[in-house]
Amino acid sequence: MNEALLLAAGLLGGALNTLAGGGSFVVFPALLAVGVPPVLANATNTYAALPGYISGALGFREDIRRHAARLLPYTLVALVFGYVGAELLLHVSNEAFGRIVPWLMLFALGLFVFGGRINRFVAARSGAARHARFAGAVLLLALLAGLSIYCGFFNAGLGILLLAFLALAGMTDIHAMNGLKLWISAVIAVIAVLRFAAAGSIDWYSGSIALVGVTIGAYVAARLAHRVPTRLIRALVIVYTIGLTIWFFRAAYFAG
Repeated sequence: MNEALLLAAGLLGGALNTLAGGGSFVVFPALLAVGVPPVLANATNTYAALPGYISGALGFREDIRRHAARLLPYTLVALVFGYVGAELLLHVSNEAFGRIVPWLMLFALGLFVFGGRINRFVAARSGAARHARFAGAVLLLALLAGLSIYCGFFNAGLGILLLAFLALAGMTDIHAMNGLKLWISAVIAVIAVLRFAAAGSIDWYSGSIALVGVTIGAYVAARLAHRVPTRLIRALVIVYTIGLTIWFFRAAYFAG
């Protein structure tokens, strides 16, 4: 029974991670439901999500290639600050950070909905000056650094935050955004899992069952994503993010 629950959660979570983000809110509760302690479940969830990120990114490989110039800086930032976040998890309780999560989700929703307008506003006032473009790029990388710390610390919801970040960076192609989102997530998860494994903070048995489901669900969703209209995917992302934000606020401030 536990194995079936973890496998089903992995399938659904992998598909959600590929299409919109938020798959951890399926896998993480499933790990808790089968008796994995919270901090261990958090680290195990990152392990379970890792192959799904990789297989999903492979599914979007053609879309990612169109934005190859972004890969190196995004990868380096994700690698360094993803490690910082993983280190923090091993020293700070999830409870304290949990009260910040709803505000991050609300911020992400605003970025995703209005990211294109914000980017056009900034571009119109920065002109073609090299220093303005450089300053904007530095600020975007600083934002990515913060999101990478978040992911290394608490994986849930990263996909939606990254979609918001990519919208702010000026991207509008939802498929390319999903591909880069999954690539960045994979880089952060790799370094985080290595750190968690070194600390003995992963439930390998439960995590591996969920991992199988996540991998299959992520790749299948990536291959089918192009059959869904872009506007529909974006609308679903927004609706899903609103639901997650409400859930976070309720869990953090009104539970019990």
